Amino acid sequence: MSNLDKIMKPKSIAVVGASTKEHTIGSDIMKRLQEYKFKGNIYPINPKGGIIEGLQAYTSVLEVPDEIDLAIIVVNAKFVLSTIDQCHEKGIKGLCVITAGFKETGKEGAELEKQLLEKVQSYGMRCVGPNCLGVVNTLPEISMDGCFAESLPERGHIGFVSQSGALGGGILNILKDLNLGFAQFISIGNQADVNAETAMEYWENEDDVQQILLYMESIQNPANFRKLASRISKKKPILALKAGRSAAGASAASSHTGSLAGADKAANALLSQSGVIREYSLKNLFATAKVFANCPIPKGDRVAIITNSGGPGIMATDAVCEYGMQMAKISDETKEKLRSFLPSAASVKNPIDMIASAPIEHYKQTLETVIADENVDMIMVIYLPFLGLKDIDVAKAVMEIKAQYPHKPVIGVFMTKSEFFTALSDMKVNMPFFMYAEEAADGFNRLNQQRLWIERPEGTIMKYDVDYDKAKSIIAKSINEGRDQLTTRESIDVLDAYGIRVCKSGFATTEDQAVSIADSIGYPVVMKMTSKTTSHKTDVGGVRVNIQSAEQLRAEYQDLISKLEAKGLLEGLEGVIIQEMVKGSREMVCGIATDPQYGPMMMFGLGGVFIEVMKDVTFRIAPLTDMDAKDMIKSVKAYKLLQGARGTTPAQMDQIEETLLRLSQLVSDFKFIDELDINPLLISEKTGEGIAVDGRIKVRMSESQEALGYHCENGVCACSY
Repeated sequence: MSNLDKIMKPKSIAVVGASTKEHTIGSDIMKRLQEYKFKGNIYPINPKGGIIEGLQAYTSVLEVPDEIDLAIIVVNAKFVLSTIDQCHEKGIKGLCVITAGFKETGKEGAELEKQLLEKVQSYGMRCVGPNCLGVVNTLPEISMDGCFAESLPERGHIGFVSQSGALGGGILNILKDLNLGFAQFISIGNQADVNAETAMEYWENEDDVQQILLYMESIQNPANFRKLASRISKKKPILALKAGRSAAGASAASSHTGSLAGADKAANALLSQSGVIREYSLKNLFATAKVFANCPIPKGDRVAIITNSGGPGIMATDAVCEYGMQMAKISDETKEKLRSFLPSAASVKNPIDMIASAPIEHYKQTLETVIADENVDMIMVIYLPFLGLKDIDVAKAVMEIKAQYPHKPVIGVFMTKSEFFTALSDMKVNMPFFMYAEEAADGFNRLNQQRLWIERPEGTIMKYDVDYDKAKSIIAKSINEGRDQLTTRESIDVLDAYGIRVCKSGFATTEDQAVSIADSIGYPVVMKMTSKTTSHKTDVGGVRVNIQSAEQLRAEYQDLISKLEAKGLLEGLEGVIIQEMVKGSREMVCGIATDPQYGPMMMFGLGGVFIEVMKDVTFRIAPLTDMDAKDMIKSVKAYKLLQGARGTTPAQMDQIEETLLRLSQLVSDFKFIDELDINPLLISEKTGEGIAVDGRIKVRMSESQEALGYHCENGVCACSY
């Protein structure tokens, strides 16, 4: 039941709550439908009947003699359910409930909305809203403005979903100034039925919708959103403005991963994994939309800059390079052609500086020459007002050339008066124009981002052979003892069961056992306490490194015990772990934190003592694909350290990727794992392996008990797997 044709492409509309009273929603909806020249039939519905906006009004949809596709409902909330019953009796399948007074008002409204949804689903209807602005389709054969914004919509090829009605209305009012237009607009309001995912799926194969814009305050079903957006964003750009960037609640976490996580990082990870281009302001959202509306996807990231002033050309070059794109290498043939008509003072290197005296003809000839160069993928044309040259004339000349060569993106940077941009809003443009080079570079970056996403393989969720039963029994032991936090030893053993490279180690409860294990591993070694009550070992002196001999180990062991006794921490002590001393200066971190809405999030980045200071970490939503794991590793600044900076051994990237993928499998198999840290994941100077030197796992107790079949009988409680 995903098709929205009855709502978005209706042949007839009933406005239930149509009114003759000025400046009411019922009146404005009628006026907008007529002013925008809706191509189908409009039926005003009002209990008093009569004539509304020149049309015969009916007291009920049941009185209308013809078929009705869409009912736009603007009656009081208490009459909405009975109105839906009448719509069902009439055979209406599309609803747009503009009426407010539902879950946004509290408990009673939420119950009313629940009943609304139940009716819609049982009747086989689709419903936009409630508490929304309405719907728009600018396709000439439809011409439906079914909302109550002040301005009529501008025609374009954008599908826009807004969770905020007021914001959507404001945007409809300024479309002309933005030089943008919508193909379709859906104000989802409370999204009882139709939400952003519904709209995206509907627009996936709509040729009239060439890019999708989302304003969202929440993502109802992250897993479904990811599945749909990952597929659709390969066909057309999806731009999102996700509001609500609070990280509230993250401070309550006990792990490094948890404390650095937050709702917005989860949303950001989801959007990134789904190929959605995230913007953080309306200004940037519509600047990027303007670029996609007027530019094809480039074949590469090589940018050429044409300017009539050296300074802005240099600043533009800086902006391009800061985004990691390339300055195009202009071919000798192109340079020769440029020299044939540009003055000797001009520079034909990239950026191409035509100098201040450049006439319109030079703009045209230079663009025509550069756009034909196979070494160039995108072109920035910079104009500064000199020698009486008119900005609008230059823009027209550049657009004339662009029209002849539509296959490459061209963006204009016109550092001129604001009147120029006002004049553009009255023109049909075929390329975007900005005031500053940084905006154009940002636009190129977004085009390139979309190109890379389209070219990126879909990725595979890997499945490794692991010792699931061993991991399960270790976790069950902790649950049976009433502990939601596994000890260090238990955590490392779980990681080992899942094939994650851990240090060679042994567990000791006495000094002599510790020495025996160290002798078998070989010195130097590390000694770590493992406790059922103390999780942060370094804070209490529970980690001793670079122990070179049995004598030193005995001394460190005795010192540890005496210090723990002095602090009253001996009771929870299980013993000590003796580990091989892995040499390496590069400490990474990987882990898992659970977001209540988005589920398990994977983290990777710079670890050790710097983790919460530098915060050079990245997040992705589990399950990870192999491509997600690659992206995570490459997206942190510490990636250069892994590559082998300053003569260090390059890290085994494939092995680190596999570590992340095995962690993803672990949290998929044990969904009740709440937090997990491997900190540090030490990069061996000898082999380049990522080795889990320390581990910590925490579970959600009630969930884990249920999953592992925990039950009590005769006062004895245990997992019954």
